[in-house]
Amino acid sequence: MSQWYKKTITEVETELSTNIEKGLDESEAVERLQRFGPNSFDEHKKVSILKMFWDQINSMLIYILIAAAVISAFVGEITDAAIIFIVILLNAVIGVVQESKAEKALEELKKMSTPKAVVKRNGNLREVPSEEIVPGDIIILDAGRYVPADLRLVETANLQIEESALTGESVPVEKDGSLITNQEASIGDQKNMASMTTLATYGRGIGVVVHTGMDTEIGKIAGMLGQQQKETTPLQKKLDELGKFLGIGAILVSIVIFLIGFFQGREPLDMFLIAVSLAVAAIPEGLLAIVTIVLAMGVGRMIKHHAIVRKLPTVETLGAVSVICSDKTGTLTQNKMTATTVFMDDHLQEIDDIPAEFAQSHPFFHGITLCNDAQVSGDQSTGDPTEIALVQAGLNSGLQKEELEKTFERIFELPFDSDRKMMTTVHRENESLVSFTKGALESILPRLTAFYRNGNVIPFTDDVKKGIQEASEKMSDKALRVLAVAMKNVSENDHLDSSLESEFIFLGLIGMIDPPREEVKASIAYCTDAGIQTVMITGDHQKTALAIASELGIAKDEAQTMTGQELHELSDTELQEKVKNVRVFARVSPEHKVRIVKAFKENGHIASMTGDGVNDAPSLKQADVGVAMGITGTDVAKGAADIILTDDNFATIVSAVEHGRNIYQNIKKSILFLLSCNLGEITALFIGILLGLPAPLTAVQILWVNLITDTLPAIALGMDPDDPDVMKEKPRNPKESIFAKGNGSFTVLNGLLIGFITLFAFVEGLRFYSGASSIFSIDYSSITSDALVHAQTMAFITLSVSQLFHSLNLRSTKKSIFKIGLLTNKYLIGAICLGIAIQVGLVYIPFFNNVFGIHFLSVNDWLFILGLSLIPIIGNEFAKAWKRIF
Repeated sequence: MSQWYKKTITEVETELSTNIEKGLDESEAVERLQRFGPNSFDEHKKVSILKMFWDQINSMLIYILIAAAVISAFVGEITDAAIIFIVILLNAVIGVVQESKAEKALEELKKMSTPKAVVKRNGNLREVPSEEIVPGDIIILDAGRYVPADLRLVETANLQIEESALTGESVPVEKDGSLITNQEASIGDQKNMASMTTLATYGRGIGVVVHTGMDTEIGKIAGMLGQQQKETTPLQKKLDELGKFLGIGAILVSIVIFLIGFFQGREPLDMFLIAVSLAVAAIPEGLLAIVTIVLAMGVGRMIKHHAIVRKLPTVETLGAVSVICSDKTGTLTQNKMTATTVFMDDHLQEIDDIPAEFAQSHPFFHGITLCNDAQVSGDQSTGDPTEIALVQAGLNSGLQKEELEKTFERIFELPFDSDRKMMTTVHRENESLVSFTKGALESILPRLTAFYRNGNVIPFTDDVKKGIQEASEKMSDKALRVLAVAMKNVSENDHLDSSLESEFIFLGLIGMIDPPREEVKASIAYCTDAGIQTVMITGDHQKTALAIASELGIAKDEAQTMTGQELHELSDTELQEKVKNVRVFARVSPEHKVRIVKAFKENGHIASMTGDGVNDAPSLKQADVGVAMGITGTDVAKGAADIILTDDNFATIVSAVEHGRNIYQNIKKSILFLLSCNLGEITALFIGILLGLPAPLTAVQILWVNLITDTLPAIALGMDPDDPDVMKEKPRNPKESIFAKGNGSFTVLNGLLIGFITLFAFVEGLRFYSGASSIFSIDYSSITSDALVHAQTMAFITLSVSQLFHSLNLRSTKKSIFKIGLLTNKYLIGAICLGIAIQVGLVYIPFFNNVFGIHFLSVNDWLFILGLSLIPIIGNEFAKAWKRIF
């Protein structure tokens, strides 16, 4: 893009073939509209329901499940196939329902384009729809009107434009048409430019349209939003890897078992069915559905804590966040100018330390309240943010502007002017007149002749001047916006004109800033303890950003800051190195924010970005977790974000990270539980076939355990109470395996244990009901079908109940279940009881006997099964005790 802010008015006129005085001809405007297109944003192609549905089933684990279902149907196991397809459908529907909201970012950007604009054509002013604006058009701006396109300003009169949504600056910016020679001025420093969708709050101006539609600054943001693609989350990657591992493992084990049976002389068809059963056993069919359900429940819990999650996988990603990149204005700060410091009566002090009675009688507070056009009533305020802050400072001291104006009637005013940088009002009090002036210190200082101190007016001296300048510098060092306040006693004979602004009596200085949110400092300290970096990224000035960052504990000195201009000169590789130490990025553009987030991600961080403005939208979308403010945030920011905070509280994002960590832990518990259970099924089948035994379990029994018996406790584990110590740990490495930190050996050992006790129940059932004296004397060739079904039932129920009891072990791999509390997860106790009740129902309801191939069990059978099923709990409690002791 051309750097229009560096071009003279004549160069702009020539390059755009336009005329400042007359504007474009109508015929030329029509031709340009055809050439450049309408002044609007490109249509954003919405994601169809079918595409969203495909995204839900496009994973290796789903492919393997579909293959298992097809094979099951092929060999006549229609019930198995139907159940698997129902699981796949359930998983996809839950995901689509959560993500069915179409991406709204670009649509909301379109809404921000203004409906009408005042344009000069053929020498005449007329209103036209903003879509018809073309490069070269001459636009007239006045207070309250939105800027319809990117403009190079050619003439201004006290023009101020509110650009916070685009640049992050919390106060309107003064604009003028003067030439800027800075080689790389950021958007916030381009004083002779006005950007599309920003709002003129004061004065008027004339500008030439230099860019329209997608070529504007806001259009570039729209373009970035459209280009970015969300990456898969760490858990999604791990589940896909797990799916490949399980798929390959299932195929290999199935081939091995088929070959073993074939060489043992068994029927090929029987061995094929057994191999399919083993493949079914290897794959936890309910895994994806359970993960989805646990994430959905996590979303529900987070809504209660003021965080709306737009996409399910975001919940899990939150738990791995290691850096939070935050916008300053409106996110870390209140987006409300506030008076904090005053210099009056030769003292620099905090405004809150001044007694109300003293302030109410002091002319300084009269001056800031009366020389002011803002109105503040309760929570409602109108006017310039700086003036609102001054009126509020008076209100905090008990000065009501409306009441004070009854005593000091305004009879004349000299409005603020960007050349004078002052505002003066004249007031009548009884029979006397007094004027108050506020403005920039450099404008008021040369006009001072006296100094107000402790009720006395004393002559103005060099020492007094030096004291004022030193106080101003101290306030500026804290990034305060400093205004000087003066007064003058006016006689009836004085002319009420610009001659009033001379021979002032100095009253004081007042410093203002957009202050930090009260809860943010503690939240940032909490993040630091949890190993999470907080980085400020803002379009505001470097000194202002550093002052806020220092107060919040984000940065200590200027060495930890970087400007957008410095960033612009770095390559991506250099930036990756710089972000390791920089904690404040100031005066940055939307493109810079995206580059910063990318740099953190390239360094292996899981990055969250918080913001509320249009300028934050691309980086919100680029981040692993984009977080928008729900109250003050623009619709564009909300549309681009993954999470929306309904209370605009930075502390809520920290709470959301804590929830994310706990939810991930619970998901991991569910996954490890399911995998250990499936390994138990594989062990029982594989060892049984290897030993030449009949199949201990049927395919439908395995599928039932995987989908029903295991599912209930797996979901209940996903609802395990939060770990109070979860934020004392460092963020997990996104590349860290689910099986890290001993989880792999835990899963294997428990899987083998469950498999062996299941196989033992099966063999003991065969021995007892075939009449053999020992397991070594069983004649497998003469076993009746009744004895086989009875033994399979014992194996089936032992497998189910032992897995239900094993779920208690997953609550902690370190702490005893009795220390955690057996009843602290009532959902899990309920799931275990319900699971046992369902299995009892299968045994004693005749209909299910036929469907699942189940035999009635005696009381002795049940006692035997319960005794075996308790072994996983006893074994794990001994193992935990051993770890604690040694």
